[in-house]
Amino acid sequence: MKDALNTEEQAVVEQIERFSTSILCPKATEIDAQGISATVHRAAMSEMGIMGMNLPEDLGGIDLSGPALFCAIEAIAGACGSTASMLTAHFLATDSLLLGAGDVLKQRFLPDAASGEKLGAFGLTEPEAGSNPADMRSFATREGDGYRLKGSKCFISNAGEADFIVLYVKTDRDAAARGISAFIVEPKSTKGVSIGRPEQTMGLRGGHVFPISFDCYVPAENLIGDEGTGFRTAMKVLDNGRIEVAAQATGIAKSALDAAVSYAKERKVGGVSISEFQGLQWMLADSVTELAAARALGMQAAVKRGTGQRYSSESAIAKLYASEAAWRIADRALQIHGGYGYTKDFPLERYLRDLRIFRIYEGSSEIQRTIIARDILRE
Repeated sequence: MKDALNTEEQAVVEQIERFSTSILCPKATEIDAQGISATVHRAAMSEMGIMGMNLPEDLGGIDLSGPALFCAIEAIAGACGSTASMLTAHFLATDSLLLGAGDVLKQRFLPDAASGEKLGAFGLTEPEAGSNPADMRSFATREGDGYRLKGSKCFISNAGEADFIVLYVKTDRDAAARGISAFIVEPKSTKGVSIGRPEQTMGLRGGHVFPISFDCYVPAENLIGDEGTGFRTAMKVLDNGRIEVAAQATGIAKSALDAAVSYAKERKVGGVSISEFQGLQWMLADSVTELAAARALGMQAAVKRGTGQRYSSESAIAKLYASEAAWRIADRALQIHGGYGYTKDFPLERYLRDLRIFRIYEGSSEIQRTIIARDILRE
């Protein structure tokens, strides 16, 4: 995939690959086992410019193209899924500003976010809204020179350590999706924001997610764009986010496949390497094929990112296929390891636990199928 990048971007991706192998990978098991926040890597990632990979240079970022960003996220996820989860949640927040805010708000937050000085969180999901943000109950009303925000969110990555949270709430509770607006909230300095304990999750245990409740005041300048534009901004952000989920899935799947190939070559039964068994070879062949297809679909969507063309369907296809194929690849890899794959001595069980959420968050597989079907029927 790197062949599609220019020389400068290839160098950046290769540097991130080396960083992922030498710094992220050795700590991944500990982060998972102890539930350590992946923000332990934030300083090192900030120094390399990783926290601002998705942002333009004039806002402090390194302005990677869509394909280069895909390759970089894949490398990070292949080393540590929790770290990739923390990073891409930060990107959801900064993309909300990049795609929806005016220049003043962008300049106020994005340079510090790109440098890693400020960590972002993306507050869309609610307990009773599920996959349809239009059902959200959180709302904002005008109060003096600003807004009073009231409501709750759930499963918000980074919230416990975030310096700013992009909260999506309704400014018109009778207008469904058209009544949704987005606001910046700084939880460390804003009264009335309560962040609960991190959820005890099955996988990505270092990518902490939190429940949030709020009854807080924010100044009018914290409104992102105009009232009623929040839903449109969120959907654009999720188009990007779904490509990033596909990249995470392919990264973890690649690590699982590499482990399976290595084990198959080393493991002997009756004095014969199990790599000689045709049934096992076919399992590997299926995995190689599915991984190639997942990458190709992800890159197809990544190429359109930033071009101004619509790519909602491409991003949905990439996320749907990659998240489901990656699970199959990791499951085969565990099967090849036999009973050892079921132990914590090998990383296969972690890969499977980390991968399971990708078929749920940023739009479940069912939602992706709905997006894809609606798009083709619209033609």
